[in-house]
Amino acid sequence: MTYTISEFAKKLGLTAYTLRYYEKEGLLPFVERINGRRVFKDEDFTLVRTLICLKHTGMPIREIKEYMDLCQRGDCTLEQRHNIILKQKDLLEKKICSLQRNLEVLKHKEEYYQKAIEAGTENIDGLDEILWRNEKG
Repeated sequence: MTYTISEFAKKLGLTAYTLRYYEKEGLLPFVERINGRRVFKDEDFTLVRTLICLKHTGMPIREIKEYMDLCQRGDCTLEQRHNIILKQKDLLEKKICSLQRNLEVLKHKEEYYQKAIEAGTENIDGLDEILWRNEKG
């Protein structure tokens, strides 16, 4: 089945403008044109979903372009594509760990402020240290 840019965008939860931008950046080299109009196929969904995933992981556009170009070159690039995915996975796992640490600090501050609000002041001897100790212990 084939889709217009609007139909394809809607099925992906994107805008046609976004798809045009991706094409302008060279991220959609597989898109065909018939009579000057972009035509998307069912098999394009997998590549665009992968592109969206990589973008959401924080991968820069130029690296996504490199990945998409490698996809177009076929099986001779399997190892290179695998390495790109492994590198991005590692970066994302590190980011998740960092975000989890930051979340713990925010949870601590939330509890700190709850206790301070209950007391009507944050001038409670050792409040911050008690909460940190409870968190670790």
